[in-house]
Amino acid sequence: MDAIPAQRARGFELTLETRTLPIIVIRGAGGVCGYLNSCPHTGVRLEWRADDFFDAEGEHLQCATHGALFRSDDGLCVAGPCQGRNLIPVDLAIEQEEVFAIDPERLPGTARARGR
Repeated sequence: MDAIPAQRARGFELTLETRTLPIIVIRGAGGVCGYLNSCPHTGVRLEWRADDFFDAEGEHLQCATHGALFRSDDGLCVAGPCQGRNLIPVDLAIEQEEVFAIDPERLPGTARARGR
């Protein structure tokens, strides 16, 4: 938890047996939430540079490739070419201030892998 600043996001590489997945972990007032770091429009990573996921106002996650805006609390795209679609959620748990992904094997490699 200490590695994720309050009201900010951080990117991580989730290493599984056969692949590595990029994920975003957001630390808000109510705890943490996570998403696959993959835009539903093209499958690219969202960040502008390392751990820089939010728009200039700090309100929405923003895709650096084409500017799509996503709500951080539910991953819904509210503006851009993938409007109405969602980031793929990553279920997380916190144990003794450590963040863990729950059942990450079920996650696709990109949002495009889900046929979005």
